[in-house]
Formats: sequence, structure tokens, C-alpha cells
Amino acid sequence: MSDALTNDLIGQFQSVRSFSELLCEPLQKEDMVVQSMPDVSPTKWHLAHTTWFFETFLLKPEVESYRPFNEAFEYLFNSYYNGVGAQFPRPNRGLLSRPTVDEVLAYRQHVDQAMTTWLKSGAAVPFADLIQLGLNHEQQHQELLLTDIKHVLSINPLHPTYKKLPKTQASEVKDWVWHNFDEVQTIIGCESGDFCFDNELPVHTQLILPFQMANRPVTTGEFLAFIDDGGYQNPLLWLSEGWNWVKSNHIEHPAYWKSLDGEWFQFTLGGLEPLNLSEPVSHLSYFEADAFAQWAEARLPTEFEWEYVAKPLSQKGNFVEQQRFHPNAINDQDNGLVGLFGDVWEWTSSSYAPYPGFKPPAGAVGEYNGKFMCNQYVLRGGSCVTAADHIRSTYRNFFPTDARWQFTGLRLARSL
Repeated sequence: MSDALTNDLIGQFQSVRSFSELLCEPLQKEDMVVQSMPDVSPTKWHLAHTTWFFETFLLKPEVESYRPFNEAFEYLFNSYYNGVGAQFPRPNRGLLSRPTVDEVLAYRQHVDQAMTTWLKSGAAVPFADLIQLGLNHEQQHQELLLTDIKHVLSINPLHPTYKKLPKTQASEVKDWVWHNFDEVQTIIGCESGDFCFDNELPVHTQLILPFQMANRPVTTGEFLAFIDDGGYQNPLLWLSEGWNWVKSNHIEHPAYWKSLDGEWFQFTLGGLEPLNLSEPVSHLSYFEADAFAQWAEARLPTEFEWEYVAKPLSQKGNFVEQQRFHPNAINDQDNGLVGLFGDVWEWTSSSYAPYPGFKPPAGAVGEYNGKFMCNQYVLRGGSCVTAADHIRSTYRNFFPTDARWQFTGLRLARSL
């Protein structure tokens, strides 16, 4: 059993680590030393930080023979773990011209060699859960790496491309079909026994009142109708804080949209493209998603409604492995529920809060999720830059209400 687990851990470790570097191949090295807003980190910082995780939480405390690559990296690449020590200020990460990209890659190689040797020895088996956490942590940063690259490139008026993307044709999208769900007491949380994050636990019973859910996500065409109807000028549609955000930041459309000579475009990882009206709308803040729902005389689903609906469905979707790096146009014209997994994260109306009985793990890894359970909202389902084997129906993503550099969209619900 331990040999099988060891081989499985080695395979997973090598696969996840190599995929991070594969995602960086379209970039020039100078592209990795940039930053465009406080939420965004340079590409090379993501590569170093995910390496820092394995060094800090596994190699240093558990492998007596391990020697750190550079002691200063403990400070430079610590994100928010106060239990480990001080951190280099996040808004200044883009100012770090050193270490170079080559040095960061050498750091990864140094840690990977040490981890692989330790894994092959079989001594790492008792730490399998922590290794799995490190691998899932790296998959999260693979997604951040791509969304951060997109934001950085979008600032450049030359509209540079990360990678040429496949084209999809616009198609006619039928009106929403509303699926009815009866009142139910259901189990919420991860029951599988496989890896999950601590915020998906404890499993508990949740009462859900009768509701309806739309069969598909909201499209860019539908959101354009909201804009044309004066959605960004109507304070009655917006939460008070959302309206202040709109006015203070002069928000008039989703992130990455541009109106040029009367035609709408959006910036993608493949450059500037005409707006495809049949794609799920993305890069919305919670405020924008909620305002659209009000305009559509609906609401956002709760995370419990979303999980209840999604749990029995297939998790097939447009994920990062397809390397499309953009939401697919909606072309499934049957009446079933589509698009719950992949394409865009779907905002819910649920505040990111602990489940009943939640207790963060002991030690610094306890800072992973629990400390953020304040002033954030839950998103579900994954996106076009999420790894397919990273997501599940119980997965809880979370962001502040004004965040929109991620592939975030919405699906509508209504109470019955």
C-alpha cells in the first residue's frame, strides 16, 4: 500500500510541477518580472512561491539532510503565512528584479530534486495529506498565473498575445430554461474521503427552500443588453457599496471590454477580439453579478443550492487542460443544465463563512483558508483556466466583492 501511494505521489508531484512550467513557455523571460495591480503577482513569483511551499512545510522540517537554496527566499516568497514569519510586501513583488527567472527555475529544480528523492525513499508517506495540499495549492497558482498574465498584458496598448487561441463562432442562444427544485434537506460538504480543502468541511445538513435555477450561465449578449438598458447608471439595481464602487471607479462595463468605433471588443489571452455574444460573460465583480440579477428580476443562487444541483452532474467542461484559455460559446441547445463546471466561476449569494463546527488545522497551514472568512463571497464550478482534476461540486472559491480579474461570471436563480 505504501509503495503504491509513494508512486502515486511521485507521479502527481512531477505532473503538477511540470505543468506550471509548461504554462510559462509562451512568455519571454522579461514578461515574468511584471506586475500591474496589487492583486497580481509576477509570473516568476508564482513559480517561486509554490516551490517555497514544499521547502517550508515539508523539506525544512522533515528532511534533516535538506539545505535551503537561499535562506532569503523564506521572506521573499512567503505570501501570507504569519506563523512562518514576515513577508515581502505584496504590492512590491513586481519590483523584484532579483532573483532572475533563471535563478527561480534553478530553485524549483533544487527543491524538486530533494522532494523526488524523499518521495522515492518512502519516508514521505506519512505526510501524504500535506503533499496533496501543496499540489492543490500549486494548481491554484497555475490559475492565478494565467489570470495575472492576462491582466498584465491587457495594460499594454499594443494588445500583446500570450498564445494564439482557437476561434469559436457566435451562435444563437435560446432564452433561459428554468429548472424547478423542491424543498429539501441535503448534505453539504465533501463526503468522498479524497482530498479536499478544510473549508469544504465539516459535512453538515442544510435546508434548501423551493427554488429555480437557469439552465446555463449568463452570456455576454445578455450582459450587453443590461449595459444598453442603463444598468450601470441605475442605482436601484446596485448594493450601496456596489454603487459607490461603480461611481468611484467609473465602471461602465466588465473588465477587459473595450468599445472601439461603436463596436465591442474584449481582451483575451489571444489578444483583442470582437465580443462573442454567445459566450458566458466573465470578469464580473460580485457587485456586477448581483446588479444584473436584480435587473433580470432574479437573484444569484446560494452556494448550497448550487452544490445541490451540481453534485449529481458530470464535471465535464472547458478546463485548462484544453488550453483554450477562454470561455467556450454556448452551443448546447437542449434544455438541460449546462456549463456548471468550467468556463467561468459562478458567483453565489453566499458569504464566505465557516461551516458549522469548522476548525482550522493546527500550525501555519491553518492560515490557508480560515483567516479569509470575512468580507468575501463564494464562487463555484471552476473556469477555463482551472485544472479539471482540481475541481469538484463541493469546491469553495472565494474573492472580495470588487474582484474581477478572474474568470468570474454568473447563473441566475429564483425563489419559489
